[in-house]
Formats: sequence, structure tokens, C-alpha cells
Amino acid sequence: MVSLALGIDIGTSGSRAVAMRPDFSIAASAAVPLERFGANDRDPAVWWSAVGTTLQELFSQIDRRAVRAIAVDGTSGTVLPVDRVGRPLAEPLMYNDKVSDAAILAAITDAAPEASAAHGATSGLAKALWFQRLPDIHAVLHQADWIAAQFSGRFDVSDENNSLKTGYDAEARRWPEWIAATGMRMELLPTVVRPGTLSGRLTAAAADLFGLPRDVAVVAGTTDGCASFLATGAATAGDGVTALGSSLTIKILSDRPISAPRYGIYSHRLGDTWLSGGASNTGGKVLTQHFSLARIVELSAAIDPATESGLDYYPLRSVGERFPIADPMLQPRLLPRPESDADYLKAMLEGMAATEALGYQRLAELGAPKLTSVRSVGGGTANAAWTAIRQRKLGVEFLPALSDEAAAGTARLALAGAKEAGLL
Repeated sequence: MVSLALGIDIGTSGSRAVAMRPDFSIAASAAVPLERFGANDRDPAVWWSAVGTTLQELFSQIDRRAVRAIAVDGTSGTVLPVDRVGRPLAEPLMYNDKVSDAAILAAITDAAPEASAAHGATSGLAKALWFQRLPDIHAVLHQADWIAAQFSGRFDVSDENNSLKTGYDAEARRWPEWIAATGMRMELLPTVVRPGTLSGRLTAAAADLFGLPRDVAVVAGTTDGCASFLATGAATAGDGVTALGSSLTIKILSDRPISAPRYGIYSHRLGDTWLSGGASNTGGKVLTQHFSLARIVELSAAIDPATESGLDYYPLRSVGERFPIADPMLQPRLLPRPESDADYLKAMLEGMAATEALGYQRLAELGAPKLTSVRSVGGGTANAAWTAIRQRKLGVEFLPALSDEAAAGTARLALAGAKEAGLL
């Protein structure tokens, strides 16, 4: 019987799970939408119901006796307060929820180093400060922490990636002293461990609930973004991953942390490497502002990606860019418009590819390694013309992404933890 590790991804719309073999091949996968369990997608009970149903669907495809480890990823910056037995004391604040308390935001601004990811109204630290006023509060946890605790019973542990926006210092590997200066009660912050390390064992109740062996390891997980990167198979400094979705996001593995708040860049620690990147406002939403998806497919077939249009576009939907150019007043550049729709689309694709290339160049200027390879994920990867234009602009090897499922990246962490615990 081949051993398996489980990766669970709890996102904004649903729960996903992957069972992975030690050779990183996927034995089975399952997904369940949150809406099946109620209209409130921020209710932890809904999250847990979705996870439980996802696992039961997964177990219908595999021998659950083969499971050796479980790890969880969740949305970065989603925070909830719990009591001593892990019961949520209030509705969680989600990754994009803002804390409007001016005193809290001012306290963070005054105390936090400029490079800290804890700045801003949506930061985990701002939410922790908001929640700590609740009576009977025992700990402030992140979404992935709370789900993992349903398996381990440990409502006091987190990982380095989820803790970053709550102020954790990934370089020093500790909660820094300046957090106390914000007024945060330090005893409410969880113990932090490295992603992919053993954080507990399955409780008897969880083992009985799912019919799993009682020695299954619960392994520290990560954020959904880091998990998506790991899922591609990128593992060496210089490996880049570009997400071609409604916006354009690039990430690169670096041998040192990169911090550039001006560009919205901070670094997650992954073992002995660092994951750094940025998000541009260009991307698929610009294209669909001008053409339907069917028309994009039709026009793309008429594009010659080996030649240049001669047009210098910077495609944006509206004024303002964050990365690789930090300019809230940057104007979209989509003129002159050629007569041919195919030429117009081609020029936009060239502009996006140039923005992508500039993004990796900017990261290198800030201290990241030179880009050596790219793996691509997202809907834009299906466009052959765009891919060819990107290959020409970037000038590096394009490698296939092993998976674009965050749960697969988390399963890789579960495998690492199982190996460390001697279970594989």
C-alpha cells in the first residue's frame, strides 16, 4: 500500500483536497463549494462542513488507511478569535476586510518597521488588535490554523507564512518585540513553526470521524498563494511563476528576502529560500474590457507572435499601477489603435508580456536572483499566441506547471512533514 499525504485548501469559494503519493503524483482530488453549507462563507462552521465533505469525497477514491499526514492552507490575512477550546468568539475578518479603527492603524504605523507586512487596514495584526478586546479570548488564529486545529486539537499554533501579515519576523523566526508596542497582548499570538514541519497528531475524535489511523501527522501548512506556487513544482532560486488571470502576478524563489513596500513586495520564507513577488493591474480584465472571450480566441489564431507590432502599450483598465511601476497616476497606454482587431489584441498581449518581463527585472534590481525559468498558471496559459510572445520577451525556459491547485502545494508540505516524522 503506497503512503499518501493530504493537502487541504480552504478558499473564498470552496474547499479542495488532494491525496499525493511520495513521488508527488496525485492519487485523487475532490472539491466542494462553500455555498452548499450556507450563505455565510465566512462562518467557520461552513468552512469545516465543506472540508469534512471534501475529505469524504476524497476518501471514496483512495484507501484512507494509507494516509500518513495532513496539511492545510487558507486565505492570507483571514483571522478569527477563539476561546480555550477553539470556539470562535466572533465572525472572522476575511483577507480583504478592513479595520477602520484609526487608533489601531496609527499604533501599527508608529511601531512597525517600514518593511513589515503588518502595515495596512487589512493586515492580520490590525485584526488581532481589534479582536483582543473580546471577553474570554484565548488566541487569535488564522483560517488555516483553525482548520488544522480541528485535526490536531492545537489551537495555539500557526506557520511562518500565515503569520507574516500579523507581524511575524520570518528572518529572525520570532514575534518581534515591537508588536507589544502596538498594544497587542503577546500571549494571544500563536506559536509559530516552519511550513512542512510536524505541528501535532490526529486527535482520537478526528481519527474516528474520518476513519483514519491515529498516528497521522498534522503538518504546518501555508497561505493559499504560497501553496499555489509550490504546486507548480518550482523549487530552486531563480524559478519564477506567473499567474495569468484577471490580473498579472509574478513570484520568484530567492536566496534572500526581498522587501519593497513601495511595490507591495514582501517575502514569505520557504525553508532556506524566500518567495517574493508582485501584482500588476494589467491582465485578463483589460482584454475582456475590449473583447469577448470568444473573440479573443478567434483573434489570437490570426496573430503572428514571432513579429513585433511596433506599438508600445501599457494595458490598464483604469489609471494607476502598483507593480512593476509604483504610480497611482499611471495612465493606460493603448494608443494608437490599429485598424485590425487582431493587431490591437497582439499589441496588448505584447504590452502585458513586457510588463511581466519588467516585473522580473524589477525583482532582480531589488536583490532577487536573475530569472532562470518560468512556470505559468491561470486562464491565460491557454492562449498559444500570448505564450509565444511571452517566451520571446522573457528569453528563459518555460516549464510546465505540475499543478495549479493550491491543495497540491499543501500536499507537498504534508509529504515533507511525514518524511521528517519518519512516517514515509
